[in-house]
Amino acid sequence: MSLAASRDIRTLAHFIAGRFVPPVAGTYVEDVAPATGAVIARLPRGDAADVGAAVEAARGAIDHGWRRSSTAERAELCEAIAARIEHRLDELAALESHDTGKPLALARRVDIPRAVANFRFFAGAVRHHATEMHEMQGAINYTLRRPLGVVGLITPWNLPLYLLTWKCAPALAMGNSVVAKPSELTPLTAAALAEIFLEAGAPAGVFNLVHGLGAEAGAALVEHADVAAVSFTGGTATGARVAAAAAPLFKKLSLELGGKNPTLVFADCDFEAAVEGSLLAGFLNQGQVCLCGSRILVERAIHDRFVDALVERVRAMRVGDPADEATCLGALVGLEHRDKVERYLQLARDDGGQVHGGARPDLPPPFDRGAFLQPAVVTGLPHSCRFVQEEIFGPVVSVHPFDDEEEAVTLANDVRYGLSASLWTRDLERAHRVSARLETGMVWVNTWLLRDLRVPFGGAKQSGVGREGGRWSLEFFSEARNVCIQLENKKP
Repeated sequence: MSLAASRDIRTLAHFIAGRFVPPVAGTYVEDVAPATGAVIARLPRGDAADVGAAVEAARGAIDHGWRRSSTAERAELCEAIAARIEHRLDELAALESHDTGKPLALARRVDIPRAVANFRFFAGAVRHHATEMHEMQGAINYTLRRPLGVVGLITPWNLPLYLLTWKCAPALAMGNSVVAKPSELTPLTAAALAEIFLEAGAPAGVFNLVHGLGAEAGAALVEHADVAAVSFTGGTATGARVAAAAAPLFKKLSLELGGKNPTLVFADCDFEAAVEGSLLAGFLNQGQVCLCGSRILVERAIHDRFVDALVERVRAMRVGDPADEATCLGALVGLEHRDKVERYLQLARDDGGQVHGGARPDLPPPFDRGAFLQPAVVTGLPHSCRFVQEEIFGPVVSVHPFDDEEEAVTLANDVRYGLSASLWTRDLERAHRVSARLETGMVWVNTWLLRDLRVPFGGAKQSGVGREGGRWSLEFFSEARNVCIQLENKKP
């Protein structure tokens, strides 16, 4: 649909120095609703000039006192933001669903409540954050943690508000100012967050938002000399480019990247719980979560029974209107992404795999123009093929048999990623033993995506650099300074 064909197109603006401002170059890009193909907004096509203005505003906020603000002041701002997100929960959930294509019920149940929780958690975390003290003979050392200054946050399209707040809250709680660059595919809730900061009376320049393309606005943010740190969540290939640009400038860098996560199902598991857990891990948010378990490894003794049960449940999943409470899966983020997932399904067929599902559903207007795809279970593939080795980020999983624990661990580790894993077994000793051998940053046993915000979040190998969550986030967004005080009148 062209811009002229719609009467309900919003025009977004950057948020810089406490004001909504148009792009310097005056150019815009379209935001398309994945479920209908309709243009729903125009967003600024930000560039280096816009980023420069935002960084200048963020530096001004630091220089005018935000760096010296008290812990209580920063925590209170986080609490105020959380309260306003919660107050607007239904509105924000509708924006998120409209922008991403995900089921409205999912956005209402998971995405927006988690955004609330992120600000509330870090408000509490910074209040209770403790520094270290080390005694010496005749002296003491204590550690101060000081803000970095201006930090850049680059966030993806799959969990827009969820992940933006996950970075923004600890950055602000530690006294930094923020320049955020959300995905150009899903800008609506980021724009709403800027409104919330304005409503909450946040000091001008503490939170800044620049829209635009990753190769333009995102690159300018990473390369800006006055940005002290960059926190990026997205694909591994883009993460490599971010790292290459940031390294010569000696910026602090946090990268949360891709995953090709294994779900290990042993024959002694609670069978029904393992099937339901694998279903959730494989297809939540149309499989568009970096933590999704897209490789399901099943002990041979129960493999065929497991595949039959999983395929039956997948075929029963309802795909369609995201606003319908009965919908299990909404649209993928866009037609190009759906095309990518379908190309991988064809690769699976070419490699001899059996594809159960994966067709385009027959939906009524306007959803017939949307990026919908039925979920798919693929069997019979060699573990070395591209479908199994590469991140697809869609509603597709592959299932593979294994004969013993050793083979299960070997297959689980046989990819270049190492973000997360889940394993299903009643054997507690096996759970500890296998968890210790998996080359991932996180392991769930007899569950999936059960999150405590205090624990480290991040991956190994090509799934990222650094950790987020709890004290790890607070420490990333601050600099440690040691102070040594001699207590006795002695020469050092």
